[in-house]
Amino acid sequence: MRRSAALRSLVRETRLDLDAFVMPLFVGPDTRPNPELPPLGRFSVEELVGEVEGLVRLGVPAVILFGIPEEKDDEGSGAWDEDGIVQRALRALRPRFPELLLLTDVCLCEYTAHGHCGVLRDGEVANDESLELLARTAVSHVAAGADAVAPSDMMDGRVGAIRAALDDAGNEATPILSYAAKYASAFYGPFREAAESTPSFGDRRGYQMDPANVREALRECELDLEEGADVLMVKPAMPNLDVIRAVRESFDVPVAAYNVSGEYAMLKAAAAKGWLDEQQAAVEALTAIKRAGADVVVSYWTKELAQWL
Repeated sequence: MRRSAALRSLVRETRLDLDAFVMPLFVGPDTRPNPELPPLGRFSVEELVGEVEGLVRLGVPAVILFGIPEEKDDEGSGAWDEDGIVQRALRALRPRFPELLLLTDVCLCEYTAHGHCGVLRDGEVANDESLELLARTAVSHVAAGADAVAPSDMMDGRVGAIRAALDDAGNEATPILSYAAKYASAFYGPFREAAESTPSFGDRRGYQMDPANVREALRECELDLEEGADVLMVKPAMPNLDVIRAVRESFDVPVAAYNVSGEYAMLKAAAAKGWLDEQQAAVEALTAIKRAGADVVVSYWTKELAQWL
C-alpha cells in the first residue's frame, strides 16, 4: 500500500485540513516588515485589513491577534484600553470579514514596560492582582468583536476570572481557548522580538512550566477545565508531541497546539541553507502535530499551507 502516491493517499491516517489552522498576526502603530520571517512582521490596522483580505481569499478560517501598543506602562493598561491596538483592529476586521474567526491573545507582556505577563510587586509577578486586569482585557476584546479569547499569561486562576468576567458582561457563549500547558521554552525568541515582549529582567520560569514536566501539564489542564476552559492548548508544539498526546488521551475536549516562532524559524533557516525542502519539512512537522492529537494548530505556516494545499 506504499507503492504509489495514490495508494499512500488512500490509506493515509492523518490529513492536514486548513479548517484546523489559525494564523497569528501582529498589529501595532505602524507596519514593520520582517524580510527573513514575513509572518512575524507587524501590520498597522490599515495594512492588517489588506493582509486579512488575502488570507480570507486563500481560505484561512481563523486568525489570532497580538497587539503591540504605541506606549507601555507598568500595569499594561493598553491591553484593556477601549481604544487599544487590538480593540481597533477588531473593530476594523469584524464588519469586513463576518465569516472569519477572530481570536485574541490575552496577556500583559506586550503592554508592560517590564515585559512580564502580570503586574509586579517587589520585583515579583503578583498573580492575584493580575487576574482582574486579564479579565478586563478579555471583556474588552469581546466587546470589540472577538469570537474567542486565548489567555496565555499562565497566571493561576486566570481562566476562572475571565469566565466570570465574560459571563457578567453577558458573554456567556464566548469560548476560552486556554494556553493550559505553556512551557518556559527556548523556542519563543523570534516571537518576543516581533511582539517586543522580552522581559527587561529575569525570565518567566516562575509562572510558565518546566519543560521537564508532563504530569504538571495534565494538572494545569484539569484546573483550567474546572475553571471554564473550552479548548486546551499546548505550547510549543514540536518539542511537546508527547504532551499533546497525553492531553488528548486524558481530556475529551478540543486540543490545540502552537507551532511557535522558533520552530518555524529553524526550518526556514535550514531550508535557506539548502539543507532540507521547506514545504516537505513543514508539512511533515504539521502532520506530526496533528498525529499527536491536536485538533487545532496555530502556525506561522498557515498562509503558506493554504497555498500548498
